Amino acid sequence: MFAYIVKRLLAGIVVMLLVSLSIFLLFWYGPSEPARAICDSKTSQRCTPAKLEVFTEELGYNNAWYTEFPEYVGGIFTGRDITIASQTTRCDAPCLGLSYKNGKPVWNEMKGRLPATFSVAIGGAFLYLLLGVPLGVAAARRRGTVADKSLVSSFLVLSSVPYYLFALLTFLYFSVLFEAPFIGNPGYVPFSESPIDWFGGLALAWICLGIFGCTQYTRYARGAMVEALSEDYVRTAKAKGLPQREVVYKHALRAALVPVVTIFGIDFGTLLAGTIFTEKIFDIDGIGLWALLAVGQKDLPIVQATALFAAVALILSNLLVDLLYSVLDPRVRLS
Repeated sequence: MFAYIVKRLLAGIVVMLLVSLSIFLLFWYGPSEPARAICDSKTSQRCTPAKLEVFTEELGYNNAWYTEFPEYVGGIFTGRDITIASQTTRCDAPCLGLSYKNGKPVWNEMKGRLPATFSVAIGGAFLYLLLGVPLGVAAARRRGTVADKSLVSSFLVLSSVPYYLFALLTFLYFSVLFEAPFIGNPGYVPFSESPIDWFGGLALAWICLGIFGCTQYTRYARGAMVEALSEDYVRTAKAKGLPQREVVYKHALRAALVPVVTIFGIDFGTLLAGTIFTEKIFDIDGIGLWALLAVGQKDLPIVQATALFAAVALILSNLLVDLLYSVLDPRVRLS
């Protein structure tokens, strides 16, 4: 077990390094000139070729990428000095660059938005599983019945609706028309300030993510459960006279959770990367909305930092899924 965990951790570190290099090169050799964005924002007059060359030199884009990438990675762990518009600023670790618009360290702004994104992601992911898995198990146990077909058909129709439209309708009906008593003003309030306002501000976003996401997890859990219930070991357990509840929830469900956990790891990493539509519609100042605004402002350090954070979130969530595999299925760690 220990050797398996070490192997997966080392593989995760290698993947993180390769992903960070890919993101760095993507912006380094991108179609737009990174120096032009900051030249336009820092220069009161038109950005002349001479001024553009100065900014290009200060940002290091005249150097080879293999000399700048180690400095970029080193800055994440130890910090670095960044010169913009002839002004040198110390960027403490973890240094993800300075914003082109306000000159502030990107990490200082990012960490202020992380609690909002984590709150949305954890609440939405919890409802994914809380609603989706039990409904999928119930449908699998009643396979072929009217209830099973009705549930699968209705969820298939619901999942075909574009998410941004579903989120907008959820906001209009629950917040504007019905004024549900447990829902406060949409937005993020830190839990330390007011737990009630924190819950009320995020409740509608959680409901939206939970209902829309559970449609997929119901289908995933149902398919995996139908397959598990047809396995030989399940038929053997039934032949031994074990109670139906024990056969379903102790033997079949454990095997059925493996493919569900696989999808959940990817989805949870995506939620941590930022749910742009959710944060925009429900007025939550998280990572997704911040990245969207940065794209419009051509603030490349923020875009690069959020892309790197999204990649790390996906890698870590998949790493945790790999470790969870070994708990759900002992054959994984034995291999």
